[in-house]
Amino acid sequence: MSQKHDSGHSARAERAVQAGPWVIDTREIGHRAGQSRAYSRQAPAPAGFGLDMIRVPEGEPVELDLLAESVVEGVLVSGTAAATLTGECVRCLDPISEEIEVEVRELFAYPDSATDASTDEDEVERVVDDLVDLEPVVRDAMLLSLPSAPLCSPDCQGLCSGCGTKWAELAPDHTHETIDPRWAALRERFGGTEEEN
Repeated sequence: MSQKHDSGHSARAERAVQAGPWVIDTREIGHRAGQSRAYSRQAPAPAGFGLDMIRVPEGEPVELDLLAESVVEGVLVSGTAAATLTGECVRCLDPISEEIEVEVRELFAYPDSATDASTDEDEVERVVDDLVDLEPVVRDAMLLSLPSAPLCSPDCQGLCSGCGTKWAELAPDHTHETIDPRWAALRERFGGTEEEN
């Protein structure tokens, strides 16, 4: 059982061992409970930082304003992450750009702590080689805050299904003649309009 646990740690170590703006070195904080350090930094958004219709573009800065606190079981990271979203309105397909700020609060368990031993690999983040990787935590917090159907404005009417033009740009009396398909064959055979018949 411990071999399985260790292999999970080595997989995470490969992912988190490289230093960078998304990684905090816990040795800067210390392992005594009560010690803390504030971090204000920018980190570039990786690919896939969002949904199909709205996202933080790859490489765009994510502003991190965090406090890392050493606690008995690990390192508690809390604070905010902010970025600029870009995407498309689901109704009219106009481009959207807006700011997002999310709250971040996550415990990274020390190896061999009670939390590390009592939780599954995917239940809690872990400190690996004295490093914590903030990227998956911030990404998850942002994904949960994103609208699944983003709109350019709450009252966007979308596009006319007949011509594809935005309703907001059309005259109030804009319409397209539609024929009930059940009558279309008769009209085609006999010609004329309903008024003529």
